[in-house]
Amino acid sequence: MADRIVTLADAARYCRWIAADLGARDFALCFAGTSSDSSRLVPCFDSDYPSTMSAARLLGGGIGEHLLRHARQSTAPCWWADDAAAETSLSALAWASRIEPLAQIGRGIAFPVYAERGQAGLFIFGGPDLAPDARSLHALHAHCFSLFEAVARMSPARDGKLPAVSRRELECLKLTSRGYTSEEIAKLLKLSVHTANQYLTQTTQKLNAVNRMHAVAKALRLGLID
Repeated sequence: MADRIVTLADAARYCRWIAADLGARDFALCFAGTSSDSSRLVPCFDSDYPSTMSAARLLGGGIGEHLLRHARQSTAPCWWADDAAAETSLSALAWASRIEPLAQIGRGIAFPVYAERGQAGLFIFGGPDLAPDARSLHALHAHCFSLFEAVARMSPARDGKLPAVSRRELECLKLTSRGYTSEEIAKLLKLSVHTANQYLTQTTQKLNAVNRMHAVAKALRLGLID
């Protein structure tokens, strides 16, 4: 699997399959510091890729601090639940531990993962229908490890950061990759030419590119556009 993951978009797509096996609505991969120097989880991608809206939902209620602490102490999965039925079901996962969020945030499960060069992270899955199968949990955790190894080899993931490019900026960049001019992009997206140019300039800066075509090349490599 890992050799077929060449972009973050590939990784997000594969993670969606894992989420389906777990019955999860949302998922996220977050990088975690391995020492006290890093005190928060940094989203890499999630089920709303290329944005990180799902990560924000999954990390709400103070759960992020608990997950970070768990990742530094254990390699086993951990789970949380805010209703009795879910708690009963998740308690059957004998080798996974329960954590207590600071607020009622539904049900979820997180898999700590590690790679070479000291990289650490967490695959987090959540949703009202989350129902992990104890018999397949080891295999799903192994898939998460393999997926993390692939992501960790990508240069943008080494610092745990993905450029925060908006959907509108990506639309303009994608049309640029197809040979459209600023005037044509403005007409297609019902923008002014000035606004279209502004989106493209912002995207070029966010991707640390020297010009628009360089930005297109970087976005393609990161899987932000196809």
